[in-house]
Amino acid sequence: MSQRSGDVFMSVGANAVTFAGQPPLLSHDGVHDARRRIAGRVVHTPVVRSEELEGLAGARLWLKAENLQRGGSFKMRGALLAVERLAGAKSPGVVAQSTGNHAIAVALAAAQYGLAAVLVLPTDAAPAKVTRIRDTGAEVIQVGTTLAERIAVVEELKHTRGLDEIDPYQNPDVVAGQATATADLLHQVDAADGRLDAVVLPVGGGSALAGACLATTGQDIDVYGAEPSAVPALTAALQAGGPVTVDARPTIADGLRPDRIGQLPYDLAHDTVAGVFTIEESAIAQALRLVLVHARLLIEPAAATAVAGALRLAADGQARDIGVLVSGGNVDTSLVASLLDHRPA
Repeated sequence: MSQRSGDVFMSVGANAVTFAGQPPLLSHDGVHDARRRIAGRVVHTPVVRSEELEGLAGARLWLKAENLQRGGSFKMRGALLAVERLAGAKSPGVVAQSTGNHAIAVALAAAQYGLAAVLVLPTDAAPAKVTRIRDTGAEVIQVGTTLAERIAVVEELKHTRGLDEIDPYQNPDVVAGQATATADLLHQVDAADGRLDAVVLPVGGGSALAGACLATTGQDIDVYGAEPSAVPALTAALQAGGPVTVDARPTIADGLRPDRIGQLPYDLAHDTVAGVFTIEESAIAQALRLVLVHARLLIEPAAATAVAGALRLAADGQARDIGVLVSGGNVDTSLVASLLDHRPA
């Protein structure tokens, strides 16, 4: 396993500015300061273990149940920090692009601070996620199916309406906020007298993975990513030496559809991440079923992708205690029903 020490900090222009007296956001200390700042405003989600699931895995699995978080995902953490900063700067309103969960979180946080919000989603976004955003009073614009198409609309809205962008991958507040989920997991495992060998995070744009790399700085814990084989953006970036756009194929893990890893997450994670698992659709579906049946948690396919990665890591015999970011639970009931209806023979 890899031993790391020292803080990670990158200069990323104005976005790196922190509140007075706070450590740099993109550092181990910054993550723990962010954890303190959002305490009481996010749900202290449990870490769940299942004897049945662990028996199948052959390892101890510590599931950080962020499917029970406000907004249905860990994305609430970063959204609160980012919106808080913009509200303090008297922002006229915010805009963000997302495949769903980041948009829900930004909409909820903006409503809490009384800011107008416009969320840009793909045309085939999960209907339940679109409805949840609109229920906050936020405006939803749906365009195309690629990251580039959504970014183009965000850029236009920034210029035509003067809105402030909350990028799901490039915003340091967002990355630091997402890191608090892993930081919480580590504290909860420690309180239970456990010790993790590794953590596994789902990878879309990369904020969860980058956050985990910050949160585990100085600890002998390997960090792994898990992404759909249909959208291998992190795998391609590691092979190319930087973010590249991949040809994305359809995946049930709609939260992991970005066809390009964010530059900031890549810069924070590429020298630290121990590996990345590319997960087939059948394995994602099976992991979702296993967690529902054995851990009694209803999770979305993006979260199931991380569970599938943890099961693969356990099967390889590389870790005995594995933490898993169960990133969210915003899933259409019709999809769950179809996955339960089509169990492998």
